[in-house]
Amino acid sequence: MALRINDTIPDLTVETDHGPISLHDFVGDKWTILFSHPKDFTPVCTTEFGAVAQLADEWAKRDTNVLGISVDGVEDHKKWKKDIETASGANPGFPIVADTDLALSKAFDMLPAEAYLPDGRTPNDTATVRAVFIVGPDKKLKLSMVYPMNVGRNFAEVLRALDGLQTAAKNGVATPANWNVGDDVIIPATLSDADAKAKFGEFTTVLPYLRKTALKAD
Repeated sequence: MALRINDTIPDLTVETDHGPISLHDFVGDKWTILFSHPKDFTPVCTTEFGAVAQLADEWAKRDTNVLGISVDGVEDHKKWKKDIETASGANPGFPIVADTDLALSKAFDMLPAEAYLPDGRTPNDTATVRAVFIVGPDKKLKLSMVYPMNVGRNFAEVLRALDGLQTAAKNGVATPANWNVGDDVIIPATLSDADAKAKFGEFTTVLPYLRKTALKAD
């Protein structure tokens, strides 16, 4: 069965270049980004790992864990990280899962149950392992994105989506299209106008079901 939004992620124990970890223990009480790759030493994936490494301070500001996933082994991961640092100028200090048995890829519905790694495989054999997952502190899947192999992921968008999820969870609001931190947010339709004013203060009614307000700075 596919892993759907608000499903609890499986508590797998996986091998990484930092040693074995339990997914639930790794998430702990933090937000967590999991991003997966079909093979080490591939060009697009190398730029993506570099982009994530360059955002280390931004993940830390948001108290967010980062976990890479690739279907190659630990020793390849360690060697690949040197290439990633050379290409990006940033140290990829986060762990990378060595998903050689495809257990995690299958559990997150990136590959069918019968998938295996053939001898002399190419990235095409695991092409669908090109996803981003955002997991909440409650261990539940909050967002997923899937990309093809020939389009690099936009981690600025992943960061923006993380901001939206954290803002919505903290304040009980929704965020409109193209929202960024500091923009007006949407008041849930479940709140009456009186309750909305009591909670948020002044707001703008665009449509009877679309009301916007500015969040007060912490």
